[in-house]
Amino acid sequence: MARAATTTDAFNAVAEPRRRLIVELLGEGERSVNEIVDAMSAPQPQVSKHLKVLKEVGVVSSRKDGRQRLYRLDANALRPIHDWVSEFEAMWSDRLDRLDTYLDEVKRKEQP
Repeated sequence: MARAATTTDAFNAVAEPRRRLIVELLGEGERSVNEIVDAMSAPQPQVSKHLKVLKEVGVVSSRKDGRQRLYRLDANALRPIHDWVSEFEAMWSDRLDRLDTYLDEVKRKEQP
């Protein structure tokens, strides 16, 4: 089976751990390629390749500032991931609440 292209959507783009690290770094604020390279201890061509993928799916955007390009996170592109994870959050929250209730009942029954 052919592998899905990494540039089809945010899910595929952030599936790669180094791209997730870039997303985390840009979550702290705007950064230049060199700042990202330094923070990741990765070769500049590799970082640029990952930034290109993230930019193609709209997770990051860039602007020129003099001679350098600054990248920033576009959180709106991560909305589908947030929405998908939120469904699981609600399910697990409900399950954990029921577990708390059950454990409280067990604790009450064990007390003399």
